[in-house]
Amino acid sequence: MDRPSVAENDAERARLRALVERLTDEDLRRPMPAGWTVSAVLAHMAFWDARAVVLTDKWAGGVAPSGEDWEPPHIDWINDAGKLLMLEMPPRTAARLALEMAERADRGVEAMPEETLAQVLAIGQPFNLSRANHRREHLDDIERVL
Repeated sequence: MDRPSVAENDAERARLRALVERLTDEDLRRPMPAGWTVSAVLAHMAFWDARAVVLTDKWAGGVAPSGEDWEPPHIDWINDAGKLLMLEMPPRTAARLALEMAERADRGVEAMPEETLAQVLAIGQPFNLSRANHRREHLDDIERVL
């Protein structure tokens, strides 16, 4: 199967790495809309990539994708609850985790066997193989604030 998401994921992960490498401690603490900070947004990105890691690891371990794996249709409460914790996370830890989880999520998507990929696509529920889309949205937001 064609996997255009692999190249997109790699490109946005490289963009994330370049951003994190140039961010100062002051940049990481900079406020963002809705009560977030740059570092908390990075932690948010790490959280959703970590979710992708958990699922791709589960599927790689032989458990078939199912409807129970998908995120609920309304996730605002998840993001709001997570924000409380993410704002307390040390900023450099958030930046490091954003990079680590992005790498692991991308490798999990890239290594997904064709059969598993077909099962994921057949279920038709939201699992974004293009991890790049979420990263792009938040990297654009961070760059606007900076």
